[in-house]
Amino acid sequence: MAASDLILDRLAALHPRKIDLSLDRMHRILAALGNPERRLPPVVHVAGTNGKGSTVAYLRAITEAAGRRAHVYTSPHLVRFHERIRLADENGTSKLVGEAELAAALEECERANAGAPITIFEITTAAAFLIFSRHPADLLLLEVGLGGRLDATNVIDRPAATIITPISMDHAQYLGDTIELIAAEKAGIIKRGVACIVARQPRAAEQVIARAAARLAAPLSISGQDWHAGEERGRLVYQDEHGLMDLPMPRLLGRHQIENAGAAIATLGHLPFAVDEAAVATAMQTVDWPARMQPLRVGPIADAAPANADIWLDGGHNPAAGEVLAAALAELEERNPRPVYLVSGMLTSKDASGFFTPFAGLVREVVTVPIPDVEASFDPVELAADAARAGLSARVAASVEEALASLPRDEPARVLICGSLYLAGHVLRIQETVPQ
Repeated sequence: MAASDLILDRLAALHPRKIDLSLDRMHRILAALGNPERRLPPVVHVAGTNGKGSTVAYLRAITEAAGRRAHVYTSPHLVRFHERIRLADENGTSKLVGEAELAAALEECERANAGAPITIFEITTAAAFLIFSRHPADLLLLEVGLGGRLDATNVIDRPAATIITPISMDHAQYLGDTIELIAAEKAGIIKRGVACIVARQPRAAEQVIARAAARLAAPLSISGQDWHAGEERGRLVYQDEHGLMDLPMPRLLGRHQIENAGAAIATLGHLPFAVDEAAVATAMQTVDWPARMQPLRVGPIADAAPANADIWLDGGHNPAAGEVLAAALAELEERNPRPVYLVSGMLTSKDASGFFTPFAGLVREVVTVPIPDVEASFDPVELAADAARAGLSARVAASVEEALASLPRDEPARVLICGSLYLAGHVLRIQETVPQ
């Protein structure tokens, strides 16, 4: 076991609750560390229910294509913790934080915290800020962990810009049981006088965001009003008050990625450096974000499936994600029809029936599986019952490999492995694919 893993295990014991939203503990440890959050590169802070990571991935690709350097902070990780902290290097690219530097920063935070209660996400976010503060970069792309208003990342007084990606129902036990309450938590990242880019939202969420921005005199740039992104003749066309960009379609699959790319492009005018259209075009073709409609064409997972199966991996896990994934599968079906199967595992905190409902009429069968080593994973029998309640034929398997091996072999299938980022991480470990 790596040294950082041992330290993370110790730190996880400092607070009995994994999620306890508050900024008090964060301010305390940052002060003890000498306030590294005040020594960061310009920050773009990203909140929302779905699309946060993809939007960050587009901004990173654009920044690097423009010859600039970007640090990136995202969560959760898929295979190993290091994925959460990506450091810009002098060559204009980036790499995951090294083991020695991560372990040293975690130990430094552990000493500064001196045994006081603090959640694992708070203390690791403090460690990330410490690391970022010690490496020069042109930008820090900072993804919210949960919510926004009381999230550990929300200690940046003056970001360069904020982004709110599409909001939907998720984490209701922490953020509230209405779209308005959840939107209010997400809008908590808006800062006085700082531009906020808003992706397409439910009307109720957009109204909450608009009121929050008005209170803080924060200019809004809203999808469908101030900027537009769409597909025309197989190209991504982006337009705002500054003009029009005619771009390649994003490398990431699904029409929802057009909106994510649009939100990233709408942010460019608020960055501390200029980006030309050529850099944006390059980024659309180079962007990478694992476990978001990721094709699995070779490796142990492909080997376990019937010959010529078309296998995809996505970590989407809420009803809104189910909608965009069903739309992405429908788009694939239009191009090349095949019988469609889901292999799915989920956490018990998720709305499983709501996730499965959009697939009714599209998917031939759902095969439910456990997520190894995750206590909060649905029992596959219970998850299959939820899929059946959503109108889908469902059965269980003991593992992803067993589920794939059990699929019919008389015609080439299309398979989406989905329902949880933890399941996606498990699949990538089987593939021996570690994000770099």
